[in-house]
Amino acid sequence: MVRVKLDIDENSIRDILSRYRVIAIVGLSREPSKDSHKVAKYLMEQGFKIIPINPNANKILGEKCHRSLLDIPADLQKTIEIIDIFRPSEEVPQIIEQAIQLRRIYGKPHVIWMQLGIVNEHAAKMAREDGFTVVMDRCIMREHMRLFKTNQ
Repeated sequence: MVRVKLDIDENSIRDILSRYRVIAIVGLSREPSKDSHKVAKYLMEQGFKIIPINPNANKILGEKCHRSLLDIPADLQKTIEIIDIFRPSEEVPQIIEQAIQLRRIYGKPHVIWMQLGIVNEHAAKMAREDGFTVVMDRCIMREHMRLFKTNQ
């Protein structure tokens, strides 16, 4: 796998993980053995509020699941600060389009986070042009553990 040049620095990632507490996780799996499930559980244990996006589940980790970002009730949509994506790279543009719609209504979310192995330069460009901070090809859990020295 070719690593992309990352244009976000460690201080920016630390700021994101310190400032924002509500994360919509697109592609959150019901299966405890899957990375998305492990990451969501970790984030909850660290005090983050998660909003699961999975059209094939009703609840994950005790939280109600939603079919897409746009299917989340408005009172919850307006709280989303980070969108953490666990979907194939080719599906990211559609997720970014939904995120842009939310941002134009509520002024947030602020961050698009594509998990380790997920890279879509076109989608990242779309998001940046609409004012999002974009993190690609990094695990939010690993970054949090590294920067805040948690041992899980």
